[in-house]
Amino acid sequence: MLGNFSYKNATKLYFGEDSLKYLSDELPKYGKNVVLIYGGGSIKKNGIYDEVIKILKQNGKNVAEDSGVMPNPTADKLREGVKIAREHNADLLLAVGGGSCCDYAKAVSVSVNCDEDPWDKYFIRFDEPDCQIVPVGCVLTMAGTGSEMNGGSVITNHAQQLKIGHVFG
Repeated sequence: MLGNFSYKNATKLYFGEDSLKYLSDELPKYGKNVVLIYGGGSIKKNGIYDEVIKILKQNGKNVAEDSGVMPNPTADKLREGVKIAREHNADLLLAVGGGSCCDYAKAVSVSVNCDEDPWDKYFIRFDEPDCQIVPVGCVLTMAGTGSEMNGGSVITNHAQQLKIGHVFG
């Protein structure tokens, strides 16, 4: 049996048809610089990309893109994402996609303002975040993993043949 514990989840969700319209209600809570995180481009084919970009621009956001997040995001991609978020002084990481995009965004979030290698810090040593965290928003395009409901992230390191999860917080 699991021991006693306390769990707090500060996730706010909008469900249902046309729920993307609520993104405009959330954006004013964050600074101007948004890094848009997505995978292989299906959001461009289905029109969600254009809708999200339009909403971001209408809200006066400067948008940088971090695309190519693959299923089971890798440590190398994580390092690339940290670099992009730093270069653009990210105030918000907006993941548009499924669980892998959400996991990836959370790992970037806790790593942007830390000097250490994120793979070593969070997925080998399992340190807790001790640097300022960049907020994460998720626009889900598919359900299934529940990644939007927790502080967890799973990252793969092909060179070390490891796939490791860490729940932050």
